[in-house]
Amino acid sequence: MKVLAINGSPHMDEGNTALILNPFLEGMKEVGAEVELFYTRKLDVKPCNGDMSCWLKNPGECIIKDDMQALYPKFREADVMVYATPVYYAGMSGPMKNLMDRLLPLHLPGQERDKKQSTVLVSTCGFWKLDMFEPLLAQMKAISQGEEEDPKAVFAGALLRPHADCMRELMKTKEGRALTDEVVEASKEVGRQMAKYGRMSEDTLKGVSAELMPQEAYDEAAQELFEQICESMKR
Repeated sequence: MKVLAINGSPHMDEGNTALILNPFLEGMKEVGAEVELFYTRKLDVKPCNGDMSCWLKNPGECIIKDDMQALYPKFREADVMVYATPVYYAGMSGPMKNLMDRLLPLHLPGQERDKKQSTVLVSTCGFWKLDMFEPLLAQMKAISQGEEEDPKAVFAGALLRPHADCMRELMKTKEGRALTDEVVEASKEVGRQMAKYGRMSEDTLKGVSAELMPQEAYDEAAQELFEQICESMKR
């Protein structure tokens, strides 16, 4: 199984998104998947110019010469595509949206895919509720499955981690680590499942999103952090 993963966080491996993405990819590797990981921050990907030449004039080819030219073959060959992004105000991160706009040459109207391709979303956010992922989730499902139902295009599911800042803080303590280790192991396990069976257990995915502390405690900690940031900006 060939897996192509894109990390759209500007913080790369230092960001909250990597807390879930990296163990997920490790789990896939453990059962033999061939994984390639790219970071949007390191890529030179220019915006789509919207002239539709990749459909009308040069079908399947983008005229913009940048790092996407090297990525297109990898997208075509991948059995599984993993898009990882934090939740931003308008959904996915800007660089990830930019990259996905440039995938238009791979989806010509009326053209069937050469092989079955599954899409996995990995996303984190600082908000408490899973509801915050719904707009992004709907967008990713629509993009991966296309306008018409395609049996070769599968949205396999999503690893969603709400109140991710809380997870990062808990990992700094022995007691908190016991909780976050369960989330990390759940992320690895769904990676193993995806690579071995081509699907992920809903119960295990719930473990990735598991509550780590009461909402009241989280709100209080978030308010304290906000006040600290405001105070530091005054200095």
